[in-house]
Amino acid sequence: MRWLASLSGRQRLWLALAFVAALVIVAVGVMRQKAAGQTGPAAFTVDMSMKEIAPQLNVTGKSLARELGLPLDAPKGEPLTALGVTQEELDHVAHHLLGHRESTLKYYVFAALVLFGLVFLVRLGRPDGSPAAERRMWYPRWPYAAALIVAVALCGFALGKSPNPMEGAVKVFKSFVGLYPSVAEKLAAFLFFAVLAVVGNKLICGWACPFGALQELAFSLPMLRRLKQKKIPFVASNTARCALFIVVLLLLFGIIGGQKGLVVYHFLNPFNLFNLDIETVSIGSTIFAALALSLGAYRPFCQFISPLGFLSWLLERGSVFRVKIDRERCTNCGACIRACPLQAASGRVAGKRFPADCFSCGRCLNVCPEDAIAYGLVGRKPGVHGNRS
Repeated sequence: MRWLASLSGRQRLWLALAFVAALVIVAVGVMRQKAAGQTGPAAFTVDMSMKEIAPQLNVTGKSLARELGLPLDAPKGEPLTALGVTQEELDHVAHHLLGHRESTLKYYVFAALVLFGLVFLVRLGRPDGSPAAERRMWYPRWPYAAALIVAVALCGFALGKSPNPMEGAVKVFKSFVGLYPSVAEKLAAFLFFAVLAVVGNKLICGWACPFGALQELAFSLPMLRRLKQKKIPFVASNTARCALFIVVLLLLFGIIGGQKGLVVYHFLNPFNLFNLDIETVSIGSTIFAALALSLGAYRPFCQFISPLGFLSWLLERGSVFRVKIDRERCTNCGACIRACPLQAASGRVAGKRFPADCFSCGRCLNVCPEDAIAYGLVGRKPGVHGNRS
């Protein structure tokens, strides 16, 4: 491959080190997972109380009551049969909650994919010394596609739906309501995803999230190209995403409805796909609609629904590495704007303080005829690594 052959010796060393580091991270995750051990599902009966069952499912009595359709203040020490719960209902709820058990290994795989994406974008995408005339060779799509396939296969179907970026953003708020026994544990999970979102601009969403990867792969299929040129106005998508997030919090904390614990995102969670557990019509419809729309629109679930998509958009202001524009070279030709699947490039060219989401997909990095765009450390002028000639 021309791109691979054009890499300098130093870049090939970077590539080798990135692979070794990623493998080491995953190996550590495998060892940690084995050390933690995997306990099989316990046998629960309606003769048991919520006080006995909840700790084994890693939830609080309030959370279990909500899942069973009982009031949050239902007596936690009484047998479930006395509260009108059937064995079939208990089995269904236990299966659902056990499906939320987190795979420790997934955190390490997420980190490895983000590391690879960061090294590729910052150091490997453009061969050292390659002139702008060869820019079409830069940032080939296949390393990105390979990372996306790994994300779907490993972070999705192989290791199940939990943990995932969406749950990381939701569970911390659920813990504040008392639906999980440890606020600190859920806050740490959220901070993990938040850090990966700011190390490199939204890299966790763009390179490692399994459902985000599925949408990206669907969008990359060579069809509906004219439709893909029409971008959803960011003000519309972000307003919808922000409004949904606020409504979810108001319902969760009982400010609307008067009863705490209702989580709207549960009815829209596409990550259930990776457990092959489509619990409701709304979840199945969300998965189908998001993937079907992805054939012509870029990451619709991330644009309109994802809570981490919204929060990481806010966090983008603190990204350490990101797409940067050299204002002295930029002629506003619009090449990067046309290449960007969203309105992120147009917002950055215009100098907006809060431009649209950038998923670090790299599409804009090899189209500028003036060599005015690069992916690098904030505060450092594009091209300082000696890539320009």
